[in-house]
Amino acid sequence: MLVREQLAKSEYEKLLKKVQDKVSEIRKDSTSRFELPKVDIMWQGNRTFFRNFSEFPKVLRREPEKILQYLSKEFATPAQLAGDKAVFVGKKEPHEFTSLLTRYVKEYVECPMCKSPDTRIEKSNRVHFLVCEACGAKSPLKGQYA
Repeated sequence: MLVREQLAKSEYEKLLKKVQDKVSEIRKDSTSRFELPKVDIMWQGNRTFFRNFSEFPKVLRREPEKILQYLSKEFATPAQLAGDKAVFVGKKEPHEFTSLLTRYVKEYVECPMCKSPDTRIEKSNRVHFLVCEACGAKSPLKGQYA
């Protein structure tokens, strides 16, 4: 009887390992689909130039003015568009931009149900909704940067 239990346990462990390997493969595939570009910053005097700012609205499928407004409010500093660049008053580090843009993606781009970045924003009766094009979920957005 003890031999059967050991045999069943080893079979169970083999199956469990096989399932874990499959799940880790799926996770590796799903994370590589959507990535933010690397932030390119240049400083001149007391100003920070976000040189590749124009790439982010294209990748996120959002209006450049809304993303700039979000960054400006979060940094608590004035900002303006200058061609493909965004100019911020004060010296800001690249990792600060990266963390704020990652937070923006989680709050205003990524679907809260399926985590898909394939979303759009709809306005209905002064309320903005995040509508997922992958799963069809519709969730209200808090904040004004939609």
